[in-house]
Amino acid sequence: MATGWVTDRSTDEAHVAPILVAHGTRSVHGVDTVGALARLVSERIGLTRVAFVDVLGPSPSEALAQTPTSAVLIPAFLAAGYHVRHDIPAHIEASGHHDVRLCDNLGPDPVLAVVMLDRLRSAGWLPGDAVVMAAAGSSDPSALAEVEVAARYLGDLIGETVPVGYIATAAPRVPEVVAAVRTCGRRVFIASYLLAPGLFHSRLSDHGADAVAAPLGADERIADLLVDRVAACVQGIGSHSGPACRVTVGD
Repeated sequence: MATGWVTDRSTDEAHVAPILVAHGTRSVHGVDTVGALARLVSERIGLTRVAFVDVLGPSPSEALAQTPTSAVLIPAFLAAGYHVRHDIPAHIEASGHHDVRLCDNLGPDPVLAVVMLDRLRSAGWLPGDAVVMAAAGSSDPSALAEVEVAARYLGDLIGETVPVGYIATAAPRVPEVVAAVRTCGRRVFIASYLLAPGLFHSRLSDHGADAVAAPLGADERIADLLVDRVAACVQGIGSHSGPACRVTVGD
């Protein structure tokens, strides 16, 4: 199942098995989106399998158990919350795999803000319309801080502050942020800071906005960003925040 790959960002060939790790969803469209994103990454660095930390399998530990060579896990998460900081490392330990590299998470990144703006425009947003960025939420303060960074990136593109509303776990919630912004008399659009369709995104249409933009989705630019994360990890180069990767070597 392992594959060797070469990227022009690297001076050496890295013989690793890439595994894209996502949250998991019961939405068929959501699973298809993650699969499509993995195919885009595969086109760039070779066969990239998918693992999920919740809802469905295979889990990262199961995928690693089926990987006889070095592996690199690519977290398709928009912030480094509980799943990135605790679940994935726990799966690595449980797998007993002797050589696993864990990349930095996908977001925040200015590239994601560009994709969000494209999704807003496709939903009918025009300059002068208000924007609320909707994110999943987390109990991890550092993850919430990363979401705020993502909102600042989007605000830089739009030219005004973009407030954040959370769908679950954290506050303020999306409906109250939309209601607060609505008082300015402008149309209100929700920018979906979610990777794929699913339960969370489906809730956004009931939160009082004039329109809801599509999730980030399986976009070529996001695939390139994931490959950048892998290249930085394999080369040991720092990326958008924190270490480029963590290397786990089993006993």
